[in-house]
Amino acid sequence: MYIDDDDGLRRLAARGLERRGYRVTTAAGGAEGVRLAAAAPFDLIAVDHYMPDMDGLDTLAQLAELPAMPPVVYVTGSDEGRIAIAALKAGAADYVVKSIGDDFFDLLANSFGQVLDRSRLAREKARVEEDLRASNARLEALLGEVNHRVANSLQLVSAMVRLQASALADPAARTALDDTQRRIAAIAQVHRCLYSANDVESVDMRDYLGSLIRELNDTLSCDTAPHTLHLDAEPIRLPTDRAVSLGVIVTELVTNACKYAYPTGDGGEIRVTMLREAEGFRLSVEDDGCGMAEGAAPKGTGLGTRLLQAMAQSLHTTILYEPRERGVCATVRAAI
Repeated sequence: MYIDDDDGLRRLAARGLERRGYRVTTAAGGAEGVRLAAAAPFDLIAVDHYMPDMDGLDTLAQLAELPAMPPVVYVTGSDEGRIAIAALKAGAADYVVKSIGDDFFDLLANSFGQVLDRSRLAREKARVEEDLRASNARLEALLGEVNHRVANSLQLVSAMVRLQASALADPAARTALDDTQRRIAAIAQVHRCLYSANDVESVDMRDYLGSLIRELNDTLSCDTAPHTLHLDAEPIRLPTDRAVSLGVIVTELVTNACKYAYPTGDGGEIRVTMLREAEGFRLSVEDDGCGMAEGAAPKGTGLGTRLLQAMAQSLHTTILYEPRERGVCATVRAAI
């Protein structure tokens, strides 16, 4: 559509642009042009600046309020650079300086071609981005379902291990299966966090450790050994594999503290802390139990120790044991 109050120029523009392959609708002013644009879709609109009642900038402002504004080429006089800049700021896609002769229509048609090409590319880009967003949404939904199924499967395995442990008479074998069940539960908890959150690639460690600590408290504390587990954690997000490694580490360290820090059966307090540091995070598990001699190796069957070493190695770090006046503090430092 070509909007101009000059009848002669409108007719010349229509003929000149039609010879160059365009189908042209003309409007005698801004108000008529806005009505036509609201009634039917146009690929492109050219707007002259100087028009009575409603000039080009006012027309451009009203066109911008349409639900789907087509690209606009603004037509200005030869010495009106500030008006052209104002039109571009108001949403015009391009501007053409009005001149006498057929060269003007060549410039106008050339501008139309460039603007239409940019508009087509912008539509294709928007379509591709929308397709990509839809594809990502489907992928996230699929990953959420996978994590849900994995968590349910691990929960089933954990329940079977628990049933098997309850059927055994050998205390050592039962204890070994209980430890295995807790390790499986730590991994299952990661997948529960993944499918219950919007992010399927990383885990909020405060939420994850909170759920894990509650499970450990339910399984490790009893009337004969009433342990109290406390958590102080910041909302640090970690990739899934690193979260699994830390979950296994916390499970092993808390289990060891319950077994060996308070061996008399009186129970006691165990504190789990995960805080940010300058280059990463610090995870610590601390008790007020019987402690350990300087340089002594952690107690256990050896499997738990190997698991701790393997999980720490996957995080590119080590576990440091610091004997205190009362109890022990095990610390892990790693990059986020």
